[in-house]
Amino acid sequence: MNKTVFEITKMDCPSEENLIRMKLDGISSIANLDFDIPNRRLSVFHTEEINLIEKSIAELNLGAKKISTITTSQTTFKENKNQRKVLWSVLVINFVFFVVEMTTGLISKSMGLVADSLDMLADSFVYGISLFAVGGSMTKKKSIAKLSGYFQITLAIIGFVEVIRRFFGAENLPNFTTMIYVSILALIANGICLYILQRSKSKEEAHMKASMIFTSNDIIINLGVIVAGILVNWLNSGKPDLIIGSVVFILVVQGAFRILKLSK
Repeated sequence: MNKTVFEITKMDCPSEENLIRMKLDGISSIANLDFDIPNRRLSVFHTEEINLIEKSIAELNLGAKKISTITTSQTTFKENKNQRKVLWSVLVINFVFFVVEMTTGLISKSMGLVADSLDMLADSFVYGISLFAVGGSMTKKKSIAKLSGYFQITLAIIGFVEVIRRFFGAENLPNFTTMIYVSILALIANGICLYILQRSKSKEEAHMKASMIFTSNDIIINLGVIVAGILVNWLNSGKPDLIIGSVVFILVVQGAFRILKLSK
């Protein structure tokens, strides 16, 4: 068994990990892929020459560079069932709060809550692509990624149009109380997700560390919506809600384009 280590400078979240996994899917010589996202490293355990693997990774244009190839005695790799269970828990929590925030956002007329719900949905997609498509064909994985990406972009565009309509139209004051209360609940939910990830026995795994970074960013967004709700009440204006909504919509679109890269 050979172990080849790559440095991949543009690999900074689970989206790039899934992109690489799907690109290398089907190469029979690969026994295991070990991702170290914080350090931008990928270790490939393989039985044959590295040329095809190296070429496939290079085609992704993620700044990949081969560091070393050594012979290793490691021939068995165990699946971490605990990690899958943890990721399922985080996926369910994110999706439930996507529904909660989308519903309350529409009722309270808050674009901040609507945008934050899409961010929750984006995280669900990132986890779901790898979990739902495990063992599936390359075509199935790409179809899921493409559907997820375009769905997110469509929702984000609708959101942007509504933001512009409200910004230049009549003042539409959102219910700041609902904004604050629901965002606090979302903040608690993300805090629970972070706690689950940190308590996991596999928390040192690169994918789990990346998931914790994702969840930490969500907490910052939740705090942003809470602040926007306070400003809506203080200024008696819907502009803070529109501003935070626009910022989160941009983040959602960026995440959607990353997901779409998985379908190519």
